[in-house]
Amino acid sequence: MDRRCVVTLCKQRMNVNPTIWDKVTRMIVVGIVVAMVAGVFVWYLPVIQQNQRMRKRALDLDAEIAKQEKRAERSKVEIEAIQSDPKTIERLARERLGYAKPGETLIRFQTSEGGGE
Repeated sequence: MDRRCVVTLCKQRMNVNPTIWDKVTRMIVVGIVVAMVAGVFVWYLPVIQQNQRMRKRALDLDAEIAKQEKRAERSKVEIEAIQSDPKTIERLARERLGYAKPGETLIRFQTSEGGGE
């Protein structure tokens, strides 16, 4: 037999119309697959939400760490200035303690705490 005849014969034998049960079976299989995917999504949704919360918390903590590191660096610079610079000590004594050199006049401005009464 010729090869084309064999292919044609096979096509004629395989030309079977799907019945309603074949279609129903496919729909059921597709439905089961969709249900399984939906089930996995619902199962892992709380885990996904918790992961998002934890990432946000980690970002917030990183921002707080950066803020505290800047504050610590400023404090370190202030401490070094107080320990090594006499002009810094003099400025702090004048500002915070109200000290003045002999012969200087000290003027203080007070703000009203009552809101303008």
